[in-house]
Amino acid sequence: MSARILFVTGTNTEVGKTVTTAALASAALQGGLRVAMLKPGQTGVGPGEPGDAEEVLRLAGELTIRELVRYPEPLAPDMAARRAGLPCLSPAEVVSAVAELATTHDLVLVEGAGGLLVRYDEDGRTLADQARAVRDAGLPAEVLLVASAGLGTLNIVALSAEALAARELPLTGVVVGSWPSAPGLADRCNLVDLPRSAGAPLLGALPERAGSAPDFPALALSSLAPELGGTWDAKHFTESHWPQ
Repeated sequence: MSARILFVTGTNTEVGKTVTTAALASAALQGGLRVAMLKPGQTGVGPGEPGDAEEVLRLAGELTIRELVRYPEPLAPDMAARRAGLPCLSPAEVVSAVAELATTHDLVLVEGAGGLLVRYDEDGRTLADQARAVRDAGLPAEVLLVASAGLGTLNIVALSAEALAARELPLTGVVVGSWPSAPGLADRCNLVDLPRSAGAPLLGALPERAGSAPDFPALALSSLAPELGGTWDAKHFTESHWPQ
């Protein structure tokens, strides 16, 4: 069986990409799969400091983690690279790392920096270009979009979905990366509208502050749909939160 390759991107920064990636890894590990997590470009973290890959390892458990480049300033990767005087990351490097990991793992998670079209180099190549390069190399890359719950999210989800369609990249679905403990009207209604905007199913909703949950493995299973290894039910969740 060939490895599943899932690129995890977000509608913006701070929408819950890393905790969602950790939940995906945890659910897969609990299902007996061999899991690898690749962070192509880490920004805003200095040498020796734990980055997103280490956070996924902390939350999910025993999996392979790999980071390709690291830049100290919290900027888009291309600007962070220029300011640090370090080389940019090329799609070919991502293809090589993904292909290697796919030979020994059942699931390879590739977590982007920021949103789908954040630049990784001076030629304007993005996470979408990395995913396209992986598919062009004959590997079955797909994309999962992590979105916020509230006002403004539908437009960015629709734009991200259009950008993926233009590049012939399959959008597996949408996960709400941080579902509020006291959701407002827009949050509740967006559960219906998010899959419409994406043209893809809603596949999970992680509660806010999920990264500090006492039993993260159990939370991962209950927050992700069966398509992602969990038990979460979109229809039940949407109906139970629908405003009266």
